[in-house]
Amino acid sequence: MKTPRICASITNTDLKAVRRVESRVDLFEVRIDLIGDDWQEVARQLTKPWIACNRSAAEGGLWQDNEARRIERLLQAIELGAEMVDIELRTKNLANIVKLIKRRKKCLLSCHNLEKTPSFDAMKQIVQQQIKAGADICKVVTTARSFEDNASVLRLIPEFPETGVVAFAMGPLGTTSRVLCPLVGGDFTYASVAKGQESAPGQITVEALKNIYEMIGSR
Repeated sequence: MKTPRICASITNTDLKAVRRVESRVDLFEVRIDLIGDDWQEVARQLTKPWIACNRSAAEGGLWQDNEARRIERLLQAIELGAEMVDIELRTKNLANIVKLIKRRKKCLLSCHNLEKTPSFDAMKQIVQQQIKAGADICKVVTTARSFEDNASVLRLIPEFPETGVVAFAMGPLGTTSRVLCPLVGGDFTYASVAKGQESAPGQITVEALKNIYEMIGSR
């Protein structure tokens, strides 16, 4: 079993919380839409690789300004040293934006379903679209309405062995898929730097996730 990789989501300017987990995670996600104007200062303080994410409201984020500025922030993040940029599959002018990102950095193409977990075939089509669009990593996040949804979304990972995939379900019923994602071959999973600083429903803390992995002997 490979060592599970953890990406800690940063949602505010609490750098003390970031410092506490920095040695325990593999990378960070800088949530520009949640941090606000001080996101660049936060990013400059990081000593681990980080993903730039400026999530649109349509996919669960809090970005309030226009789309051009949203993309502009992501391109600024590349200048600041982001290793990867997370951009939604449904973004307008996606092909051009992916080209701009991939000239310099890796591109994570994401798709979030805030209502449910679609059929396996529908999710598989999403990953195929992400690969076709140039994704270095494909991310499919659904919402768990039943415990069975965990297994459904995790099935995507072994289906694409040649591609980096992150797949799990949000919400209280989806926590199992968050934990298992990297254990079944997912590129990494997300965790919050501290309780109360979650970036999405059902996200657990770095500490809790590490404790689970240590208990099952995978880290």
